[in-house]
Amino acid sequence: MAPAVPLAVLALVALVAPGLGAAPGCDHPAHRWCSSPDVAAACQVQGRCPSLPSPAAAPVELSLYYESLCPACRQFLVLKLFPTWLLLPEEMLSITLVPYGDGPRSHGACLMNEAKNFRTYFPVIFCLESGTSVTKNLEACLQIYAPEVDSGRIAACVQGDTGVALMHHNAQVTQALDPPHQYVPWITVNGKHTDELQAQAEASLLGLVCHLYQGEKPEVCGSSTAPKFPAGCRR
Repeated sequence: MAPAVPLAVLALVALVAPGLGAAPGCDHPAHRWCSSPDVAAACQVQGRCPSLPSPAAAPVELSLYYESLCPACRQFLVLKLFPTWLLLPEEMLSITLVPYGDGPRSHGACLMNEAKNFRTYFPVIFCLESGTSVTKNLEACLQIYAPEVDSGRIAACVQGDTGVALMHHNAQVTQALDPPHQYVPWITVNGKHTDELQAQAEASLLGLVCHLYQGEKPEVCGSSTAPKFPAGCRR
């Protein structure tokens, strides 16, 4: 790694020999070379700017393909996915939920469509999957976690063309999986599915995410183990 050079030295170099020490085409004065990661990259002096923050690490991307009220899906979502999401900072874990298959799955799709924001609809889905009936518990779960969301609009979506279109989209996304999904819950991590990743996610999702994340890790990322969940709802 190149030694850090004080800004004063960089400025002096620029005054004595303009253009020396920075990349051709760098149109920033020397005292601005270390002002931001973008400027440092444009002038190719990142190694001389020790005060620059490290680039943000990409979040671990997890997609869950599931059926509403499927016992194994509920176990994973309620006991693993939701608690892990609560424990970790938002920048560590990005979650995509794809409800499709048997059961009242269009309620979840319509809820996501109406609420828009993941932080709004995920607690509601957690509440619904924690209960025994999506249709009976929807109003109560909305009142607790997302009172600003109109249950009437969700009902209209479920019963109308919007719900059909949303489920058609989820069907296409699910059927495009490679390898094809064979059961639910079907979990992909950073766009990939393997038996090993599935088993690790079901056994200790927190540990898996902490292991895969390349950025600075919070204290909660210690040794975390949990019993492996039963196999998914195979067809």
